[in-house]
Amino acid sequence: MDNLSTTEENYIKTIYHLQQSDANVGTNEVAAKLNTKAASVTDMLKKLNAKQILNYEKYKGFSLSDEGQKIALGIVRKHRLWEFFLVEKLNFRWDEVHTIAEELEHISSGLLVERLDSFLGHPKFDPHGDPIPDSNGKIEVQPQINLVDLPIGSSAKVSAVGSQSSELLELLTHKNIAIGTSISVIRKFSFDNSLEIETNASIPFTISRELALALFVTLLKEN
Repeated sequence: MDNLSTTEENYIKTIYHLQQSDANVGTNEVAAKLNTKAASVTDMLKKLNAKQILNYEKYKGFSLSDEGQKIALGIVRKHRLWEFFLVEKLNFRWDEVHTIAEELEHISSGLLVERLDSFLGHPKFDPHGDPIPDSNGKIEVQPQINLVDLPIGSSAKVSAVGSQSSELLELLTHKNIAIGTSISVIRKFSFDNSLEIETNASIPFTISRELALALFVTLLKEN
């Protein structure tokens, strides 16, 4: 669908992300996510509903229609491709790219997006480990578990982070943890649920349970 405003696209993307944990989305959830008034959200949701981008069920809330889902995946695709480009080709840090990609995701040229994808070698995941939808909206799912669930002694690699907050990414950078980092859990402490870990054959060090919950890993096959 053409002629969507930046604001409309931001609402569509926000609803898409909220739907990952709940099929139906309420006005207050969207308002909190976008830091705006519920009344403004209600007006916009009615507008998107009129354009058949949303479905509405009384007492249940809103959800994206098939068309809305298609639009949302297109926006997410552009955002994550631009993040990949900024990190891999322009040497931005992974904690610098989200805000820039928020602007670039609204470029409407489909030809540009497809040539960008081809130029980058059709990446499957962005710099934070999030899957990049392909041109048909399909997403590759990789098997992964939370770091707190990694058995002691098992080898894994970091495959995704649970948040793109600059504070989290800054901390991970400080600890030399990134997507693809080899990691193993040496010990789990019952006192505060912290974990002693080893990364890339480093000297073992301890991280908090809160940080461990923000890390997702893929098990490595044993030789």
